Amino acid sequence: MTGQSTTDGYDNPADRPEDWWVFRGPAELPAPPPWRRLTAARGTAPRAPYLLERNEISVVNAALHLHRPLLVTGRPGAGKSSLARAVAEELGLGEVLRWSVNSRSTLQDSLYRYDAVGRLREASLRREREAARGSARRPRARRATGAGDIGQYLRLGPLGSALAADRPRVLLVDELDKADLDLPNDLLVVLEEGEFEIPELARLPEHQQEVQVRLSGSRERVTVRRGVVRCAHFPIVIMTSNGERDFPPAFMRRCVRLDLPEPTGDRLRKIIEHNLGEEAVAAAEDLIEVFHQRAKTQTLATDQLLAAVHLRISGADLGKEELLAAVLHRLDEPLSP
Repeated sequence: MTGQSTTDGYDNPADRPEDWWVFRGPAELPAPPPWRRLTAARGTAPRAPYLLERNEISVVNAALHLHRPLLVTGRPGAGKSSLARAVAEELGLGEVLRWSVNSRSTLQDSLYRYDAVGRLREASLRREREAARGSARRPRARRATGAGDIGQYLRLGPLGSALAADRPRVLLVDELDKADLDLPNDLLVVLEEGEFEIPELARLPEHQQEVQVRLSGSRERVTVRRGVVRCAHFPIVIMTSNGERDFPPAFMRRCVRLDLPEPTGDRLRKIIEHNLGEEAVAAAEDLIEVFHQRAKTQTLATDQLLAAVHLRISGADLGKEELLAAVLHRLDEPLSP
């Protein structure tokens, strides 16, 4: 009868929500795809090995044997950054130290940060408290307190922490091609020498030449002597580039280079099976073909294809062009005004 609601509460069947909808579903929030799960949520289940061909594995091992930085190039979404985590996990080297580079990045950003303003503010507040109590400290004691607390206002950056650690660490220098022209060579100078100076510590009196400094992303502290951070173990450095610029010959000479190629159909099927399971491959054949056709004239990333397949097996109708275009949108096209 016209005007009567159906048993599910919708007057028109076309108004019913899609089966895979969460927003305006209603439904519980679904689990994220495997590559979007946070470390804490991954649990203790072993992860599948990172997908590399035999010749690519050989290049990674060459960099490890030579203790040289590994420069990984490839298009966005090719898995360049994930390689650093795979190396750290397989070798049992803990969390990856990550330095995401942009056009404003400087070498010091990666080495250490000194909060001079915070230190001056704390010293001023301390003097005010002492004055309020009417019990100013003796000058000698005040000097010792002021110099001895400098370690609280210093924090090593990702590269500084990798050099100062008492065990080998993996350092990811992400998107190096966005850096200032001089940064790659400046970076290699520190990596070649394996040390750097912190001037704020080097200027301290002789009897205060051992200072505890915090590592990046940790409460762990290391002792810096005479203002010099000197590595005991060269870090495993993995640098990524999208191929947007050329690097100086001096820089390239000191790197081992790994180029991740454009994925073939077979490689894409392996990637889909690796992340989403064998059954997902059968549901992805037409999407792989669409991806290949668009990639001939557009910049696309492999993880966009993974996202499309994940939506397909979640119940989304990717036959709707606007939905497919929202996921497989070209990365080299400016946003419309």
